Amino acid sequence: MADVSRLPAALVAHWDWQRHAACRDLDLAMFFHPDGERDPSRSQRVTRAKAICAECPVAAACLKWARQVEEPYGIWGGEGEDERRAFLRRRRSAHPVPAA
Repeated sequence: MADVSRLPAALVAHWDWQRHAACRDLDLAMFFHPDGERDPSRSQRVTRAKAICAECPVAAACLKWARQVEEPYGIWGGEGEDERRAFLRRRRSAHPVPAA
């Protein structure tokens, strides 16, 4: 389960961008891998999802959100799970948290 402590308060301003998302009325299974999914099925699903994100008017807001809350699953703003984890590792190494 995702750590919800990083989520901002439930304000419309934090979520309003989702109303304009290209994926809003699509089957969200395309953006989240099922258990046991392997290539080539996974690569094809990710390619289709990222193509939708590439045309999405709110992809930047979506990606910003996923990075902010450290979303562990799915394609968000055209970025996959592995890409987000790599981004977060780079961000943490550039700005390490001091030991308590």
